[in-house]
Amino acid sequence: MAAPSTTEAPPGGTPQLRLSRPPGRLGNPIFAGISTGAGVVILVILAAVAGFLIVRSWPALVASQAQYDEIGFMDEKSLGAYLAPLVFGTLLSSVIALLIAVPLSIAIGLFISHYAPRRAAQGLGYLVDLLAAIPSVVYGMWGMAWLVPVLNPFFAWLSGNLGFIAPLAGFQAPARNIMAASIVLAVMVLPIVTATIREVFLQTPRLHEEASLALGATRWEMIRMSVFPFGRSGIISASMLGLGRALGETMAVLMILSPGFLVNFYVLRPGQHQTIAANIANQFPEASGLGADVLIATGLTLFVITFGVNLLARWVIARRAEFSGAN
Repeated sequence: MAAPSTTEAPPGGTPQLRLSRPPGRLGNPIFAGISTGAGVVILVILAAVAGFLIVRSWPALVASQAQYDEIGFMDEKSLGAYLAPLVFGTLLSSVIALLIAVPLSIAIGLFISHYAPRRAAQGLGYLVDLLAAIPSVVYGMWGMAWLVPVLNPFFAWLSGNLGFIAPLAGFQAPARNIMAASIVLAVMVLPIVTATIREVFLQTPRLHEEASLALGATRWEMIRMSVFPFGRSGIISASMLGLGRALGETMAVLMILSPGFLVNFYVLRPGQHQTIAANIANQFPEASGLGADVLIATGLTLFVITFGVNLLARWVIARRAEFSGAN
């Protein structure tokens, strides 16, 4: 329906109404089409990646044990036996990285959003964001050349004094173990998680915070009663984003971790674990035929794990949204 508008009145007359062109007649359909097309493109790309992985990995999924025995890097293992330590190492390194990164990200996000002076908060926010622009190979070089020598005495002390805890027993220098790789992964996911959590904390309704303070709450009590309930879903989303980055990280882990194909929790011993992404990068240049298909099958496993983690995160967020302080 056209919107009415007024025209200037003639001398001695009254203003006359005329119909003007309604706003958005052309722009709204264009914007709707672009948005819909973008969503369809994402689905098409996702389906294409999944289809490629399924088609290329199918020969490995239906191969016999005799065919697996001919692949050198599988050491006469079945596909399940070959995948199990890779999946375990990938999940173990990512979970340890999240356990380190998420509490630090929450603390940094709180400091930037509620404690730091405005100028200092802006500068610190820029520095945290810049960490995300550093290539993973640089993190790998930093971890290999600087972090591993620094961690050697600390891990030796940890294993010597707390070795009665099984995962901390048996450290051997250098510290090219799953714990060192996880610390580097934690540093890599820190800017992603921190940036998301910081923005969620900044969106906390000002009235909620002022009401808590007006009722006599301290700043920490206000954060605990207002900021955390409002940002719970955002914290979960940020954690899942960080987990996705950690699950798929390749070069940093490849450069630091001394690989092994065992399923255990000895996080300070080298030669115990390996991740899916690092193993693909290590083996794929020399793989061919069924060996390449096996590596693509491990990539399909990583794809399924990442997809499942995201679905779980969306379910948790939707379940928590009903009880969120945002409502």
